Amino acid sequence: MNDKVFQLEILTPERTVFTGSAASLVAPGALGYLGILANHAPLMTTLTPGKIICRDSGGQSKIFQSTGAGFLEVHHNQVTLLADGIAP
Repeated sequence: MNDKVFQLEILTPERTVFTGSAASLVAPGALGYLGILANHAPLMTTLTPGKIICRDSGGQSKIFQSTGAGFLEVHHNQVTLLADGIAP
C-alpha cells in the first residue's frame, strides 16, 4: 500500500457515504477547517456543518456537504468521520 494514503470512512447514522483510500482530507472542525494527510498524529475532534473535501492519490477530489455536527477520529492511518447528515 502506498504510504502517502490513509483509509477513510465517512458515515452518517443512515448510511456509509464514502469508504476507501485518500491522500488528503479537509473537514470543518469546531475551531476552523483542518487538514489530514497520511501518518497524521492521533486526533479526535468535533465537527460543524460545512464542506468536506477528500482527494485521492491521483488528485481527484470528492466534495460532500455536512449538514450537521459530527466527530472525526484519526488513528494509525485510519480516519473515521461521523456526521449527523451529509447532503446528496
